[in-house]
Amino acid sequence: MNRLNPKNLIVVILLAASFICAGPAAAADEIKIASVSWTGVTVKSELAVNILESLGYDASYMMVSVPIVYKALSIGEADFFLGNWMPSMANIATQFFEDGSVIKYVASMPGAKYTLAVPTYVYEAGLQDFSDIAKYGEKLDYKIYGIEEGNDGNLIIQKMMDNDMFGLGKFELIPSSEVAMLSEVQSFMRDGKWVVFLGWAPHYMNEILDMKYLSGSTAETFGENDGTATIYTNTRKGFAKDHPNLGEFLLNFKFPIPMMNQIMANLHEDKRLTTERAGLLWIKDHPEIYKGWLEGITTIDGKPALPAFEKFLATVK
Repeated sequence: MNRLNPKNLIVVILLAASFICAGPAAAADEIKIASVSWTGVTVKSELAVNILESLGYDASYMMVSVPIVYKALSIGEADFFLGNWMPSMANIATQFFEDGSVIKYVASMPGAKYTLAVPTYVYEAGLQDFSDIAKYGEKLDYKIYGIEEGNDGNLIIQKMMDNDMFGLGKFELIPSSEVAMLSEVQSFMRDGKWVVFLGWAPHYMNEILDMKYLSGSTAETFGENDGTATIYTNTRKGFAKDHPNLGEFLLNFKFPIPMMNQIMANLHEDKRLTTERAGLLWIKDHPEIYKGWLEGITTIDGKPALPAFEKFLATVK
């Protein structure tokens, strides 16, 4: 199990202080959501903020890196996180689950995918498994493309390289933002070049890229089931006890994979859409989803939640 080294821990503590500046998370109506700069998690976090604000809470979210998410949750300076991809985040999150400072809480999206991927033409040419990557090192320029630094997927890839797993000792990890990584992959594909990159579902990449996921992942990498993942909602210790109404809400707050694929495809197709508006417009067209989320939930002053949220949703155009 990987732990933060002292240098990184200092950075995490300093950055986690950004949560503290906004005031104590324990305020009765104040809810702080930790988020990361992935499209799907951003959509979910913004939906949560809008729903909670319509119920009378003072809700906000802050975008940070994965290690900072867990430090903030563990010290009570964030209330919950909607993007715990398991098993790939185990090397960051497990220590906090084990010491009880962060609660795994609820599986909000089973059947996701998170592992290495390649263009279909690369797959058909023979690179189909983790064990094949090193064979084609020269074609790949000995590089694997990841996303932002500190991301759990990047850490797994770097561990594979550091430990020469699958013969990847000569390879270099290229970190960047989600958008920049996908732009780079599209450029490679237009030129027919070879590339291995970090891929996941749900995400619009599965719609716009002719791509294949690699087999061969292990328990020490992206999981034994070829990168099949479950996304959990995590909370700080004591959150459900402090906010039983919201604890029940989070148990209801689940996301079908087709929902997230459609929202992200809409975002890709319409550049005028924001992540916030894309999520709200989709659920406005699918009331059965938000009605399930709000079943048995109340506003902060004890009134039924559904009418309050639908009053807000009627203003979304």
